[in-house]
Amino acid sequence: MKLNEIADRPGARKNRLRIGRGIGSGMGKTGGRGGKGQTARSGVRIKGFEGGQMPLHRRLPKRGFRNSPFAVKLNETNIGKVQAAIDAGLIDIKNPIDAAAMVKAGLMRRAKGGVKLLGDGEFKSKVEFAVYRASKSAIAAVEKAGGSVKILAPAKEVDAEPKGKNKRMALEAAKGGDKPKGGKKADSPKAEAAAAEEKPAG
Repeated sequence: MKLNEIADRPGARKNRLRIGRGIGSGMGKTGGRGGKGQTARSGVRIKGFEGGQMPLHRRLPKRGFRNSPFAVKLNETNIGKVQAAIDAGLIDIKNPIDAAAMVKAGLMRRAKGGVKLLGDGEFKSKVEFAVYRASKSAIAAVEKAGGSVKILAPAKEVDAEPKGKNKRMALEAAKGGDKPKGGKKADSPKAEAAAAEEKPAG
């Protein structure tokens, strides 16, 4: 095989659709925009519009919470890549390997919020890591090679007292107010009769 014979898999590369190039193409004249009016122009804001009535997506209540705007964005790096950089002489194993050392070695473009070390690949160097997070397999592989992993992520704070729903459940459990599932009464007449039959006469 030669370089000029290398090609993508069939269907991986599609020809760009050239709109507005004649009616024979199927995308001529209006170019897929339909007739005249607002939809024929850019900046259309029709989706969800109900003639001035409060649209459905605003009538429905807000539910849930997404943490994505506040989440820490991390770089993920496997120990196999770090070992390859060490073998190539791009990382000095005398100093702790942190995000700055990995950026300098070319393992990532920027540090972001930190590095998460993953356990894919073989690791054989005795080094000290200082990373934001690390998987169990990565920590085991580094420690097996004689190194250590320092986790920089702050430890999760555990509430001394339960809050919200957990607090209510704890109070109900303390009062002995655990209700059976399904809303059925525990001491029903049938249950009492069955218990009386099981008891030996005497």
